[in-house]
Amino acid sequence: MESSVNPEVVENNGSVNIADEVIAVIASMAASEVKGVASMVSGVAGNFAELIGMKNTSKGVKITKDGDSVTLDLAIMVEYGAKIPDVSWNVQSKVKGDVEAMTGLSVSAVNVSVESITAPTADEKAESFDENKAEDTDEAAENASNSSVENETSETEASDTAETTEE
Repeated sequence: MESSVNPEVVENNGSVNIADEVIAVIASMAASEVKGVASMVSGVAGNFAELIGMKNTSKGVKITKDGDSVTLDLAIMVEYGAKIPDVSWNVQSKVKGDVEAMTGLSVSAVNVSVESITAPTADEKAESFDENKAEDTDEAAENASNSSVENETSETEASDTAETTEE
């Protein structure tokens, strides 16, 4: 079922105005749901609002309206290790789809600016170290196994050569 605002119905029943803040919240929440997005990044005013205890649900989103069309500029922080182009494309698609579905407005562009990247936490570093250590241990065991098979093969070939020479 496609959701859109029918201009004729709006004219007959009155007007519907969607506040920029509402569009910004939808865009921010949609972007935050994308895998690889650590958080939205806000400007000085947004940071000040958070410092004094206000929740800034539209942080990192700037809206430019032109009639029934909007352009969205998003500033995001990406998780360390994520593929930035993939995350950005997924953000564009998710935000455009959610804003259009929920508001009936046409989204002409979703511009994504990657402002920061998260540093891996101590737990992530330890996990990565443990995974690499396990891989190294598995590789060493495999090499040792291959080495012993090669040694057995060499010993068998050597004894076969010795038996052939003695005959």
